[in-house]
Amino acid sequence: MSSTEWWRSAAIYQVYVRSFADGNGDGTGDLAGVRARLPYLAELGVDALWFTPWYLSPLADGGYDVADYRAIDPVFGTLGEAEKLMTEAQELGLRCIVDIVPNHVSDQHAWFRAALAAGPGSPERELFHFRPYSEEPPNDWVGEFGGVPWSRAPDGEWYLHLFAPEQPDLNWNHPEVRREHEEVLRFWFERGAAGVRIDSAALLAKADGLPSMDPARPHPFHDRPELHDIYRSWRRIADAYGAALIGEIWLPDAERFTRYLRPDELHTAFNFDFLSRPWDPAQLWESIDLTLSTHAPVGAPATWVLANHDVTRTVTRYGRAEDTGFAFERKRFGVPTDLELGTRRARAAALLTLALPGSVYLYQGEELGLPEVEIPRELVQDPMHARSGGVDPGRDGCRVPLPWDGAPAPSWLPVPPGWSGRAAERQARDPDSMLSLYRTALRRRRCLGEAGPLRRLRTDEPGLLCFARAFERDESDESDLSDGGNGSTWVTLVNFGPDDVALPADSELLLTSGPLSARGLLPPDTAVWLRRRGFKDSH
Repeated sequence: MSSTEWWRSAAIYQVYVRSFADGNGDGTGDLAGVRARLPYLAELGVDALWFTPWYLSPLADGGYDVADYRAIDPVFGTLGEAEKLMTEAQELGLRCIVDIVPNHVSDQHAWFRAALAAGPGSPERELFHFRPYSEEPPNDWVGEFGGVPWSRAPDGEWYLHLFAPEQPDLNWNHPEVRREHEEVLRFWFERGAAGVRIDSAALLAKADGLPSMDPARPHPFHDRPELHDIYRSWRRIADAYGAALIGEIWLPDAERFTRYLRPDELHTAFNFDFLSRPWDPAQLWESIDLTLSTHAPVGAPATWVLANHDVTRTVTRYGRAEDTGFAFERKRFGVPTDLELGTRRARAAALLTLALPGSVYLYQGEELGLPEVEIPRELVQDPMHARSGGVDPGRDGCRVPLPWDGAPAPSWLPVPPGWSGRAAERQARDPDSMLSLYRTALRRRRCLGEAGPLRRLRTDEPGLLCFARAFERDESDESDLSDGGNGSTWVTLVNFGPDDVALPADSELLLTSGPLSARGLLPPDTAVWLRRRGFKDSH
């Protein structure tokens, strides 16, 4: 992996700090806990760590309501600890990515407090979207969490918040908003951050006048053309530090999505199309093909994501009879799940995803095979639950703290019975565990280095997804993936069908997501990595 373009092929691990590791025993994850677990992350085999917001925050939305970008929330630690964490991670070969939330701030941010104090018509209110008193909200927009995205200030004026009322939207037409965020980027790059992940990256710009929705006109706050100028200015800053810009962009139009990845804008962005697809070979291949074909013209690497802090965990999602893809509008309480089936599919999905060209993101606990936890309604903290009128269970179910040693411990979210059986220390001793699978797969993925482009392989089995990537020997490579000559091919097979299938006769088994049958066949919902020498495919 090139040290200057590490983000093109990196395996990046998402650390949701509040739930990763508790260093002081108060039930909440913190920086001390992360620092203590850095060797675990290095041994896992990832290349970089993405930290969700650790800034000063009232935690009305899990830290995505930022009160001060230059301060660490005391519940997590101090700025000095964050600097030590990044230094210690770098010493272990792990780059660090921080989260930036440019669409909004906390209602406790100094800017918003000053705006409320200054009153209507003041310069302080121009940093936000305030509108004069009226009986009805200023427009017909629906918020990202559902409901009306307008609330009243104490003096009766309305202010816009696409998310929770505690998260007032910033006015990106104001030069001070732009200047401040550019300074925040420099602040963290100078402290060692190798990149930033940009939250809700397609929402910042709003149409002039904040008009109501009109199907005949461009969306008033999704994917506005003004955004590209913002990210071009950010790119110039990032390039000066050798850092990467990574966008969270939910867009159904792949062509418009890749506009953000032009050479002078973002380096890369999350591929949510792949995450949103069901467990189906045609659907997943369509997403893979679409992703690679749309990224190629702009020279950007693809990204592959199975889970994050906002979506139903993979084991649970893939264990359902239908809707095995992800969509926010389908989240409900009480959906039946076959966790054994979901785990088998999640293991296969891990090998599928890690074999694809580009970068891959792992969400903490994914390597432990953790399922979604159904939090009792009265204990749900996520504002998405309340904003949906209690219909959406929210995102707390994928944010339950990780089990490390299985010992009982206080926790800010309820830990389910049997959670200790999935503890990291227990799985580390089991060669057949999900953790062992991820460790082996990540190690072998790294050994492949710059493997060739993906080529789909023809097969007579309708339920079999099969593709190959060629690689050549690096003289310094002593891994078991290289055969010392040219023409070696890395083949991935995933069996989505109902029956066992035979493996190619002229292949060497490298890794399997689950046991083969007694006859050496590939069972349903199982994936394998194979090596084939001198292999010519017929695409």
